[in-house]
Amino acid sequence: MNHYINLQLELRGHTAIVTLNNPPAHTWTADSLSSLATLVTDLNANREIYSLVVTGQGDKFFSAGADLKLFADGDKAMARTMARRFGEAFEVLSRFRGVSIAAINGYAMGGGLECALACDIRIAESHAQMALPEATVGLLPCGGGTQSLAWLVGEGWAKRMILCGERLDAETAQRIGLVEQVVAKGEALTAALALAKLVEKQSPTSVAACKKLIQGARHESPANWLPVERELFVDLFDTEDQKEGVAAFLAKRPAQWRNG
Repeated sequence: MNHYINLQLELRGHTAIVTLNNPPAHTWTADSLSSLATLVTDLNANREIYSLVVTGQGDKFFSAGADLKLFADGDKAMARTMARRFGEAFEVLSRFRGVSIAAINGYAMGGGLECALACDIRIAESHAQMALPEATVGLLPCGGGTQSLAWLVGEGWAKRMILCGERLDAETAQRIGLVEQVVAKGEALTAALALAKLVEKQSPTSVAACKKLIQGARHESPANWLPVERELFVDLFDTEDQKEGVAAFLAKRPAQWRNG
């Protein structure tokens, strides 16, 4: 495995746990964003990993986003580099072949929230706060936030958060669909790992195909994806997992996935 800057990686069974660790607020740097892209690429190549959980070190911050000191001198070259790194890192995270879960253990601001938005599922602790406050300092979300937030919660709430700078608590975030679950303080990682255990019961090859179809509708109409859905269904009959899944069901035993 590569060395990942400001990221701690733990492999626990079929789950990878990535802990954001750049104290005090786990802000992103160009190097840590590049490391995230490399880390997810490495996990994609590890056929034993079915799910990815992202959380922050400690109990106060998931991630506060970018360190604004990087932009204090108005350097456009730095701005271009950071925008590219944010976009690349979170696009790679979004395309992770397995199931990604954000365990939001505290403040998720700006690029921190965009990281969570790039995950498939979000679990927030009750004290968590979420916002995309970039316009407050004359900037805008450049890690996919303007697109992914609107897709997830609708244009109205996306505009409240991005254009008005509204900060949400965990309860409101769950009500509008920004997060799927709210748990007590200190319980997000446990809840995420419990969800990851459910993922282990699913065929990894089926999950990858389903995720491609679900996310595909963000970019093309469902009419374009319906024929692909049928083709991918048939393609699964070329996999070992399909044969194992049906055999295990008929034999009334747990499936032993090969991820292929």
